[in-house]
Amino acid sequence: MTELQTVTPEPAARLISLTIDDQHVELPEGSTILDACRKLEIDTPTLCYGDTLVPANACRICVVELEGSRALVPACSRKVEPDMVVRTSSERVRHSRKMVIEFLASSVDLSLTPAASGYLERYDGHPERYGPPAPPDPERDRRRAGHHERPDGQTAATVQAPAKLDNDLYVRDYSKCILCYKCVDACGEQYQNTFAISVAGRGFDARISTEYANPLPESACVYCGNCIAVCPTGALMSHSEFDLRQAAEWDESRQTETDTICPYCGVGCNLTLHVQNNRIVKVTSPDDHDITRGNLCIKGRFGFEHVNQP
Repeated sequence: MTELQTVTPEPAARLISLTIDDQHVELPEGSTILDACRKLEIDTPTLCYGDTLVPANACRICVVELEGSRALVPACSRKVEPDMVVRTSSERVRHSRKMVIEFLASSVDLSLTPAASGYLERYDGHPERYGPPAPPDPERDRRRAGHHERPDGQTAATVQAPAKLDNDLYVRDYSKCILCYKCVDACGEQYQNTFAISVAGRGFDARISTEYANPLPESACVYCGNCIAVCPTGALMSHSEFDLRQAAEWDESRQTETDTICPYCGVGCNLTLHVQNNRIVKVTSPDDHDITRGNLCIKGRFGFEHVNQP
């Protein structure tokens, strides 16, 4: 007879006790302050954070005040420790968050960032106090956008909003980019392992770019669109959505969502079909699905146009 093997269960994670805004909470070891805030239903703003990615600590709008710490700490990545005392709405925290959202709104187009207007109102942000937008700088815009020909014959540096229209599947409009690094992480070692994009330049010249600023079709991109899925500002967008927005026809209030299974292979990826006027206009995948975690391949995310044909 085959000898039965016993399976030793893993020990339960140690609970960590801390205090947030005078409220006591316990969480498993390894949790973050943001996890604790969410458990207590404390609304903590985030922009660069994503449930499916390792926190990059880029935007710093989630900072909180930790007793005994000289500097404010990012709630999205700081692990909980025993007997922590945290304040999420002190004057110091509110001032820091106000400055972050003001700086972003004064330098980046946040019109497609759903949370931005709420954050500006919540923290009494006035980005206009930093003055009007900087005047056009052709050399700067050439570096940021990549100096390649647009379909209309213009170079990207000669237009005010240099959206990159160099392929048929998705559009890159880096005037909306906040450098949250989420697209780089999704394209890199955390998910796709394609490494088609990275951060180029430094300081004010920092931007997301392909290698040598090549057009996307000449890069290593496999058009999975996972960068679109994690982008919080609309800097990356499917071409179908971009075209409808350009025609002032994009209307999420008229859209329905249908969950289904991708038919292209046997992996079993879940799809959410966004339908407007009886046409599929976008495909996403739920973040909490244990197979995809919000990710898809080129077929799953973009292979729907045949359904829209007569």
